[in-house]
Amino acid sequence: MNDLTHSLNDAQQGAVTAPPEPTLVLAGAGSGKTRVLVHRIAWLLSHEAIAPQAILAVTFTNKAAGEMRARIESLMGLPTLTMWVGTFHGLAHRLLRLHWREASLPQSFQILDSDDQLRLVKKVIRALELDESRWVPREVMWFINAQKDEGRRSHQISDQGDPTRRMMVKIYSEYEATCLRLGVVDFAELLLRTFELLRDNETLLNHYQQRFQHILVDEFQDTNTLQYQWIRQLVGTNGIPFVVGDDDQSIYGWRGAKIENIRRFQRDFTGCRVHRLEQNYRSTGIILEAANGLIAHNRDRMGKNLWTDGSRGETIKVYAAFNERDEADFVVQRVREWVAQGGARQDIAVLYRSNAQSRVLEEAFISARIPYKVYGGLRFFERAEIKDALAYLRLMNHSADDGSFERIINLPTRGIGAKSVDTIREFAKAHQVSIWEAAKSCQSSLGPKGGIAVAGFISLIERLSVECKNLDLHEAVDRVIAHSGLIAHFQKEKGERGEQRIENLEELVSAARGFTFNESEGLSAVDAFLSHAALEAGDGQAKEWEDSVQMMTLHTAKGLEFKLVCITGMEDGLFPHQRSVSDIGGLEEERRLAYVGMTRAMQKLFLCYAESRRLHGVDQSGIPSRFISEIPAELIEEVRPKIALNRPYASRESYRSEPIPKSGFAGLREESSSHGLKLGTRVRHAKFGDGVVLRLDGNGPSTQVEVNFERHGRKVLMLSYANLTPI
Repeated sequence: MNDLTHSLNDAQQGAVTAPPEPTLVLAGAGSGKTRVLVHRIAWLLSHEAIAPQAILAVTFTNKAAGEMRARIESLMGLPTLTMWVGTFHGLAHRLLRLHWREASLPQSFQILDSDDQLRLVKKVIRALELDESRWVPREVMWFINAQKDEGRRSHQISDQGDPTRRMMVKIYSEYEATCLRLGVVDFAELLLRTFELLRDNETLLNHYQQRFQHILVDEFQDTNTLQYQWIRQLVGTNGIPFVVGDDDQSIYGWRGAKIENIRRFQRDFTGCRVHRLEQNYRSTGIILEAANGLIAHNRDRMGKNLWTDGSRGETIKVYAAFNERDEADFVVQRVREWVAQGGARQDIAVLYRSNAQSRVLEEAFISARIPYKVYGGLRFFERAEIKDALAYLRLMNHSADDGSFERIINLPTRGIGAKSVDTIREFAKAHQVSIWEAAKSCQSSLGPKGGIAVAGFISLIERLSVECKNLDLHEAVDRVIAHSGLIAHFQKEKGERGEQRIENLEELVSAARGFTFNESEGLSAVDAFLSHAALEAGDGQAKEWEDSVQMMTLHTAKGLEFKLVCITGMEDGLFPHQRSVSDIGGLEEERRLAYVGMTRAMQKLFLCYAESRRLHGVDQSGIPSRFISEIPAELIEEVRPKIALNRPYASRESYRSEPIPKSGFAGLREESSSHGLKLGTRVRHAKFGDGVVLRLDGNGPSTQVEVNFERHGRKVLMLSYANLTPI
């Protein structure tokens, strides 16, 4: 072809050199979509004689935009200053700065980040004299942003006869007026204001439609309603759109992305040409065949079949763990094996559907002294909602803990404002007492409303302290989370984020249930647990330079690649998530998420599920994810025989269950012996109560048995002294 395209495969060349007309590039995972976008821009500049200022290239993250600019400059040897390359919001901001007057903004308008926006929403709610416990600021903020993403102003929204919706619209209206008065815009406003600016100013619209002859969009499957409308607006009747995306990787429906946009594109732009990039440069043949087999179960796909001319590779390994700790131990062993064979830890990713799953995995890595990082997130005990719950526990036991008091005095909101807290703080300082003592003593100076609210908070803490005194640790944690109002508070936070917070709080109950401590140290169970949490939070993640395992949610993993990938928690109800199982659209998005996770793997892929998993503080039987059974059986190899603990799902026809040689994972043994115990046997211990046998290691008098006790977690005992009774 020429020097510009000689490094591209045939399909990539076809897309890069396509005639100047509407073009949709369906780019499969690992097929080089960024490479195609960059080369398309270079082709337009060098072969179509398009001026740099006539090009607008849009992507979703600043990192991706920076990479695109750098690669264009490297390929062409030219600066990209006259080219508009950036994110949707970054380019919208640039337009508003240029045309602030036409957009009815002050020249020095400020942008609100998420925290600033939340503070302003709270101010509006207070100005309307509304109860924050009823009109939760985060929920209101979510409503406002969701409406803006759909291109709707407050006066364009019908209340549908619903009083709650009517009030939300009123708050939105007041929020708009406040932003206008202060001369500020939030993140969602940037795009909406720009869209309205061009819609209402024909001269400006014509100018930019004539200027931007070629509009290129990356990750097109992730566009929302307003972003799609904005692109159509700029393209007009003469512009030439070139969009790259993959309907099989549309996984952000929960935050407004519309998978139908990628299908709608062909209808809205007549004569659209479709190019498919199916050659994968990342994964082995077997991994790609498995991913193709899985995603084929989705309906209405645009059609794509990934392939590679590289190695066929190893079969996909499926591990049926006894429980979540066994699953974590299995992952640890895979890391050790990889490193022993000369591999780097940074080439390993451990993926999970829910943030709450990270806790047990983190504990396993810490115990094994394996460095790790939680990519794009916080460690379990560093998460805000976990710190909130622990603050309640700490204040119940130690009323002089000022930090905990200030953290939760108005969380959930109970009508105690910053002014009341300042008054209490000043009283404590003047009288040299704790804030708790000050709050009990100065209620009369807080006014009737503030005094009653503070008295109610103190009463709540004292009541919880009494109620939890004789409860087991996990029962105490469960009661505190429920009666503090934290669950109800986060239920009001719409979307995936609120659900994850609740799942994390429920996982804290599981953490408490499995926690063991040394009573001889003189600490109560609660204090020992609080110390454990502080140490876990303080035991920082691996340093930037340190070779470490990468842990992350499946959503976070999109766009990344690793030589070895472990996907954990593959059970129906967990992945696919429970809320999606009965909804076709939701289930298909979950399947796309599994497809994304699988195609992160370059060489080795492990899928893990647990036959029993402690969720919400309760042990539950697990059913293997339907996604495992949707992978062609010949591509899967089980790494140990499945041993039923309590298997109502054992007849699942499409899932492989052939045993393989017992080459021994952590010394696991299936067979019974003279003691009459085997894996999965329920047993009773005089001190620890009832439990399930997880592992038998050794022979004769030296045999060790690991038991997961319902009330005391996992214990390793000498079988000859344990006096276990089968039940």
